Amino acid sequence: MRQSLGEEKVFKDPVHNYIHVQDELIWALINTPEFQRLRRIRQLGTTFLTFHGAEHSRFSHSLGVYEITRRIISQFERNGYADWPEDERMVALCAALLHDLGHGPFSHSIEEAFHMDHEDWTCKILLGDTEVNRILKQISGDFPEKVAGVIRKDYDKRIVVNLVSSPLDADRMDYLLRDAYFTGVNYGTIDIDRILRMLRPFHGRVVVKESGMHAVEDYLMSRYQMYWQVYFHPVTRSSEILLRQIFRRAKELWASGYSFQFMLDPLPGLFTRELTVREYLQLDEALIQTVFMKWQSEQDPILSDLCGRFMERNLYKYVEMETMDSEFIDEIKQSFEAVGLDPLYDLEIDSPADLPYDVFRPEDELRTHQILLLDRQERLKEISEVSDIVRSISGIHRGRYHLYFPKGKLEAVADRLPEHISTFFKA
Repeated sequence: MRQSLGEEKVFKDPVHNYIHVQDELIWALINTPEFQRLRRIRQLGTTFLTFHGAEHSRFSHSLGVYEITRRIISQFERNGYADWPEDERMVALCAALLHDLGHGPFSHSIEEAFHMDHEDWTCKILLGDTEVNRILKQISGDFPEKVAGVIRKDYDKRIVVNLVSSPLDADRMDYLLRDAYFTGVNYGTIDIDRILRMLRPFHGRVVVKESGMHAVEDYLMSRYQMYWQVYFHPVTRSSEILLRQIFRRAKELWASGYSFQFMLDPLPGLFTRELTVREYLQLDEALIQTVFMKWQSEQDPILSDLCGRFMERNLYKYVEMETMDSEFIDEIKQSFEAVGLDPLYDLEIDSPADLPYDVFRPEDELRTHQILLLDRQERLKEISEVSDIVRSISGIHRGRYHLYFPKGKLEAVADRLPEHISTFFKA
């Protein structure tokens, strides 16, 4: 049963103007320690080292996803759409609010380093011995499992999953708008009001009224541009590489029995992948940066150098390769070793890739990865069947290879490298 607050709570938000909280359950969840922790997790990881304004948090993004979902559901209910199951309102709102609860410090970078998945941790927090779990159980004993089902994308009401996770969902719409705002770029400025007005619940999923196609085209183009201009910015990738190398080196040292001068719980559990939910929730960016600051003084020269580079923004430089030449890469590694450089830490090959939109494939009979347009005769069409713009960007995999290296260390031995390799890194 829905319990409304006596007085609506309002957050002032730079992206959505106001975020409205009308339910006691949502307000209680926002005030849990688990949700408040998201204030200490940056939304864009290390991107603040490239775009200095990108200091916004997973907390503000999560509120934004909740607000977009609330607006969509309110529109469905106002218009009395029969295909929207009104008793699913609170499941959808809770899933939208809590979808990023399991993100760790620096988000995806730490996931890659330790082979973790933030959605798995989100579900562990929802179902574990947490304040969030206790509050959700006030609705019903199985309510936490329902919310976790939406996060896992196996909830039996596909339309609820659609709202939170789909090619045109509340999560993507908020992070495009929010990330564009805080990085200061224009690529992500989509017409969200138009898109939301065009959404319809139809036969168990969220579709778009055909007249809203051009707003969706703009959204997909914005997403494409944001990935290549912001998320895959080579300077940001350099900082992410440093971060992963720090974690990799620390894991290696821990496994070898190295005696750290400075260590904080729960890092040992992170290294051995034996973290409890309570320990995981202690991880935030303040803790990690404190550790990095202290590790600058460690006896291990590799860890010390990497942490100093990260803390002082002395990032790796890069050169581009049009195509991957494995033989040349092997020659570079051998040459590096011959002059005392470590190919494991002094050379990193990066090839970011993103699929702007995934067109319909016969094996995906439910079309879960597609945006469907609803015409006046209530017929559904996949958007790339109708839009030349979407068809032109669908399935694009841009081949771009960057080789990252520590410029100062390489310059110190450049005269001992084969001339063609030394010249390559001066390009």
